[in-house]
Amino acid sequence: MKVNEVLTISHLAGMTIIAGESGTGREVESVNMMDAPDIIPFLHANEFLITTAYHFKDQPYKLIELIQAMAEQSCAGLAIKTKRFLEKVPPEVINLANELAFPIIELPLELSLGEIVNHTLRAILDQRAAELTLALETHKQFTKIIMEGKGIKFLLQDLSQVIRRPVQLIDQHFKPIYQPITNLDFPLILDGLHIPSIMTTPISLSVRSTKQTCTLFPVHISERKKGFLMIIGEIEKTDHLISLTIEQAANVISFAIMKEHALRQQERSKRNDFFLHFSDGTFSSHEEIIGRAAEFSLQNDQRYICAVGKIDRDNHHPSFTERLEKADDIYDFMEGEVSVITPCIHFFTKGETCILLFEIQETLGAPSAYCESTLLHLQEKVSTYFGNTISFGVSHITHTFLDVKKAYKDAVDALAQGQFSKKIAYIQTYHTKDVMELLRMVPHDELKNFYTIVLSRLADTNVEDDQTLLDTLSVYLETHCQISETAKRLYVHRNTVIYRIEKCEEILGKSLKDSETTMQLRVALRIKKSLFP
Repeated sequence: MKVNEVLTISHLAGMTIIAGESGTGREVESVNMMDAPDIIPFLHANEFLITTAYHFKDQPYKLIELIQAMAEQSCAGLAIKTKRFLEKVPPEVINLANELAFPIIELPLELSLGEIVNHTLRAILDQRAAELTLALETHKQFTKIIMEGKGIKFLLQDLSQVIRRPVQLIDQHFKPIYQPITNLDFPLILDGLHIPSIMTTPISLSVRSTKQTCTLFPVHISERKKGFLMIIGEIEKTDHLISLTIEQAANVISFAIMKEHALRQQERSKRNDFFLHFSDGTFSSHEEIIGRAAEFSLQNDQRYICAVGKIDRDNHHPSFTERLEKADDIYDFMEGEVSVITPCIHFFTKGETCILLFEIQETLGAPSAYCESTLLHLQEKVSTYFGNTISFGVSHITHTFLDVKKAYKDAVDALAQGQFSKKIAYIQTYHTKDVMELLRMVPHDELKNFYTIVLSRLADTNVEDDQTLLDTLSVYLETHCQISETAKRLYVHRNTVIYRIEKCEEILGKSLKDSETTMQLRVALRIKKSLFP
């Protein structure tokens, strides 16, 4: 209740404002009587003080000290019964009250202080009861909307009509979660700002570029995520009815969103389990894979590009649990980003990684460039909102969903290639490994063992020209077993090449016309270059 409302209480007719009229919008939460000269230490904010001014009858100038103290402590106002102990309020006191916009009210002689206190408190309680009743009815109204299945968008529309202001539900990054069904104008451009998730009370923000104000009311979504009802325009703290209405809407929305969040988590878990079993080869047949994939809108006769992302390690050395929690927050944000992109991008998570499965349509002129631009956009958003970098490995195009299993492994390999190079915030496209790259992935002892088995007889022979035989054999295999071409490259007669090849076959005990033998010899010679460069 405000001071100007106290003046309208029917049982308190005759009260007159004599100073500080501009401050009659002050809030009155309690009423107190002054029965001692040392009242100042016991004053509280929004307290309305009434007095007979008995303690000031001989020293009226001390009212200045009282007015000053009450204004500093944000008291509501002072009511004085004049013409009993104090004939009138001194002019200097009135001037100070006008200067401080602090209300001073003159009380009629016929009203006792007890009556004034009782009637004022009763009016305050009646108003509080009316507000609570309104809050209960509002809560029922909003709950009914949700229970009837109309959804949060209809609730926001109803709220907007009640408070006569545009309303939108946003997350802590100022990104819209829901807005009313009707097209409302939201000219505020706040993308990139971050609202602290620990905020528990409404706050008002002003946008310098548009000179517009919005008020944010917190809405609980989950332990680590909070939403906000954004109301265009400032909601005064003293406007209890509008604040109560918005708070009731926020409570109902909070429960509705938590329910939706739980359902999404369940759906996400099913989706991730499917991809985990698919990538691990758990399913028994292609028919089973195609059938299960269709449940998640993944068609087999569709082209895809697979990208695997992982948050880059920083210097903070968080624990494994902390890394997973951070990854969950970032991947939840990324899933929201890609959910509105067309063509569809299917999103999965697996451990510390996320998987983005791009549907490639015929209308896309450059699929790889399209995927890269999307991934760059995600990298920028993650850096802006979370202060982290994320890297991606990208596969080539697959022509069916069944081929995605290999594409996923290729994307993981591409991601590992970038990590091996100690890069961050990269997008690494998979490229097929040559033989030497594959050989580097085999343990040294196993390479040496293979080389010994295949070429040991030729390498350990006592023939003086064993190196010549190896060189001839190497060129012979490189020229696809062409005698004349081998002779030309070695600058020898073709009969010399024939003699050396026959000698190699004799030492090895194998025919070089056998494809398996020539393949083993080619690999062994590559290993020789790797082990004995």
